[in-house]
Amino acid sequence: RAAEWQLDQPAWSGRLRITAKGSTAFIKLEDKTSGELFAQAPVEQFPGIAVEGVTDSSRYFVIRIEDGNGRRAFIGVGFVDRGDAFDFNVALQDHFKWVRQQSELARQAQDLEQGPKLDLGFKEGQTIKLNIANMKKKEGAAGNTRPRPAGPGGLSLLPPPPGGKSGSGERPASLPTPARLPGTPITDSLLSWPQPTAAPAADVWGDFAKASG
Repeated sequence: RAAEWQLDQPAWSGRLRITAKGSTAFIKLEDKTSGELFAQAPVEQFPGIAVEGVTDSSRYFVIRIEDGNGRRAFIGVGFVDRGDAFDFNVALQDHFKWVRQQSELARQAQDLEQGPKLDLGFKEGQTIKLNIANMKKKEGAAGNTRPRPAGPGGLSLLPPPPGGKSGSGERPASLPTPARLPGTPITDSLLSWPQPTAAPAADVWGDFAKASG
């Protein structure tokens, strides 16, 4: 019980820090000015005998300090502020929660290593079957493509136009003879093409007949 302690006359006052090395947490009591270590309590399990709360207050604890030479002692510590006592508890809980998680991960990894391993290698005489039907279909479609026969001079022969008759001796109707304009003879040696229907000579020349020269 903290009420049995001489709370008005503490034997020592300073600051408290919690550090960790591996899975062990260390409660360190240090001088609040110089930081010199007064005592420390290694904690390997929480809750445990290394740190215990009192029965009549949430701000006071009993911790087991060690000097590194095998000597141990139990002392009472307390916090002036209740929030600091809460942070003290949470810091220890978080550390050992992390320790448990690491232990669980290590155990799962060990189980995986010891479990049967999946062998994906080929056994002697073992074969696999690949479905290449689509590949064969594409290759066959490409092989059926044949070039069109070429005529003399490398020109491709095209099929007759719709409605045409091959070998019947009939010739397509010739294009109408282009209209001849007065004074503009068209010889057979010139290339002719369909011309628009010409108007009467008088309309074609129009006012040009009246121009001088």
